[in-house]
This record gives sequence, structure tokens and C-alpha cells, in this order.
Amino acid sequence: MHGRCALVTGASSGLGAHFARLLASRGAKVALAARRLDRLETLVQEIEAAGGTAVAVACDVTDEASVVNAVAQAAAGFGTLDVLVNNSGITGRKPFLEAGGEEWDSVLDTNLRGAFLMCREFARAAIAAGQGGRIVNVASILGLRTIKGVVPYTASKAGLCHMTAVLAMELGPRGITVNALAPGYVETDLNRAFLQGPAGARIAGRVPLGRLGQPEDLDGALLLLASDAGRFITGVVLPVDGGHVVSSI
Repeated sequence: MHGRCALVTGASSGLGAHFARLLASRGAKVALAARRLDRLETLVQEIEAAGGTAVAVACDVTDEASVVNAVAQAAAGFGTLDVLVNNSGITGRKPFLEAGGEEWDSVLDTNLRGAFLMCREFARAAIAAGQGGRIVNVASILGLRTIKGVVPYTASKAGLCHMTAVLAMELGPRGITVNALAPGYVETDLNRAFLQGPAGARIAGRVPLGRLGQPEDLDGALLLLASDAGRFITGVVLPVDGGHVVSSI
């Protein structure tokens, strides 16, 4: 990733922060995008202390003007953008009959519409610069299989998987690959208490490899799709889930 410039959304915590650290540790210059600018600045300091290069960019992916400004700011700061890691996302758990339209709108606006806007602005910037690029959309195995109680989330991630395929067809001739990384159940600061309880043990029992994921389990797949190692891979949804998606339970 040396010499590459990457933009990571949802970089203030969880997998987004992990992906930002990972790319920086492999030599990429990283623009960190999220709403919580204070957290981004702290992560910038951490990355720079480790010898990396990073900048913080305020971005609300549900606000089109904010997306346009964030991509422009990141591209101007580095002179170019080579990689987009579309990681921003939210969830929520509520039975279908109890869910309101506001839950649907909130999840779809962030997970699907926000990803669409980020992909569009990144692609426009890459094409204007006369270069190709790598888009990695962070989906979920719940875009490929289902559970109860998270209708908006599963719909948003299934939509993201299909959008990835369409964008791969449209942007391929422009030299831009578009793929999706579909994590299984991965422990982060945001879900650790839940996954380390009885529910997590039940989920781990359904995974063929017999355990939940850790953020570093996603590193190889993310680097493959973001680098020239994956230059002939596009339109793929790559599950990284210990085999959960192929399990019958």
C-alpha cells in the first residue's frame, strides 16, 4: 500500500478505526472520515506516532453536501485518492411489527444511500484525475443470509451487495474495481459485551471454525481488495466469517 492514498469512512471507532490503522501500517496515507472529529484527531495522532500519515475529515454520509466536501477535502489534502473503504454503518434490533419508518430511514440512509454517495464522489474524483481506484464496501454476511429482528439492516446490506455488483460493471471500464467485504460476527468495542455473553456463545456454536471473529481476521481480505494484489478481482462479495454463511444453522 506504499504510495497509495485511502479514505476510510466510519473511522472514529470499531472496524473503521482498525482498517485505518491497518492501511497506515502498510504505508498508505489515510484520510479518516466520520462525524466525531475529536475521535478522528486522536486516531490521527496515534497513526502519526507510529510513523504513518493521516488526516481527519468531518463527514456525515447521510448528508450529500457533507460527502461531496469530505471527498474533495481528502483528495485535495493528498493530491489523489486511490482507495475508498466504505465502512460507515449502523444497526438496530426490533421486531418487524414494532419497527417504524424512522428506523428504516435511518439505517438505509446510512448503510446504503451513504455508501452510494461515497462511491459516486470517489469515482468522480478518480475519473477526473485520470486514474483507476479500489472501492471496498463493508457489507455483512447478513446481506447473504438472514436473522430475525433486523429487517432494515439486512435489507441495507443485501442492497449494498447488489450495488457493488452493478458498480463493478459500470466502473470497470474506468479502471476502478468495486468489491464488498462481508464480515461475520466480529468482536469490537461496540459489541464485545454482547458477544462475550450467552448470545455470543450460541453464535460461535454455529460457526464451522468454532469461534467469533477478531478485527485482524479481516486484514488479509481488506488488503487484497484494496491493493494491486486484487487488481483482477471486481464485483465480488467476500465473506470473512469462519464459514458461518455456508452453515445450515
